[in-house]
Amino acid sequence: MLNFRDISINDRDWIQTALRQSGFMGCEYSFANNLAWCRGFGSRIAQFEQFYLICSFKTESGIPCFTFPAGSGDLSRVLSAMAEYAAAEKHPLIIGGLTRQSLPLLTACVPSESFSLLENRGGWDYIYDVGEFIAMSGKKFHKKRNHISQFSRYGAVFSEITPDDYDQCIALAARSYNAKDGYTDASSVAEQYAIHTFFSHFSELGLKGGLLRVDGRLAAFSVGEPLNTESFCVHIEKADLDFHGAYPAMAQQFAAHFAKDYRYLNREEDLNLPGLRKSKLSYYPAFLLEKRIAVFPEPEKLIR
Repeated sequence: MLNFRDISINDRDWIQTALRQSGFMGCEYSFANNLAWCRGFGSRIAQFEQFYLICSFKTESGIPCFTFPAGSGDLSRVLSAMAEYAAAEKHPLIIGGLTRQSLPLLTACVPSESFSLLENRGGWDYIYDVGEFIAMSGKKFHKKRNHISQFSRYGAVFSEITPDDYDQCIALAARSYNAKDGYTDASSVAEQYAIHTFFSHFSELGLKGGLLRVDGRLAAFSVGEPLNTESFCVHIEKADLDFHGAYPAMAQQFAAHFAKDYRYLNREEDLNLPGLRKSKLSYYPAFLLEKRIAVFPEPEKLIR
């Protein structure tokens, strides 16, 4: 039987090993994200042989949802262990984060008729071509270039985030949180916890961060990390709206500084938030990383 527990910074080495072995592109395959957002999703982890399992216990249905496992070894064995856990709890086995890369791995182990697939549009990641994102050339990026041009008049200076900047970055995020009454929204509360976690373990997590200052005043910051050999992921991006164009300027300069040696830039999901979806689409993704959820109504049939 799987034994779930809370995730901690001390789990980083073995989890990173499992994540590297799979090389998945989804933003949920980031140890930093898993640690930072554990409160928001009620996530707990388990290790099964050489596989890493993370399961969200805070779902709309009230039924725990696994992320498709990362690691190496006999996938059928870990799926059987997941099914055994679900059967013992008397609920369906639910596995999320299934993409065109991982779904064939699942169907190679279990009959396709044993599960149904649900779409999760709010969880699809926005993937951009790094070269195009940095250049922002052509007619379709005309508005973005205008915003960046207007921001350039402030004479902002880009620099990498250092420990001396952590408190100011947290303060900028907190001002945004307070301005929109974030404490009334569970996702905003979870985001504040995530930001504090990122900066509390910045170096240990191997994060990369950049910021823009205007006459010494923090105008924007962004934090991310490599996901795999091809993809760099942006976890957090915040800007002071007093500076017009700060968001696209931060996005472009962060990518140019940290992601230029990667093929893809993953700017994560939109959570079905209309404003966030509009913003992410305005940067013209190369594609959306579609994710689906597999529901096994009779998990006991998968137990080996």
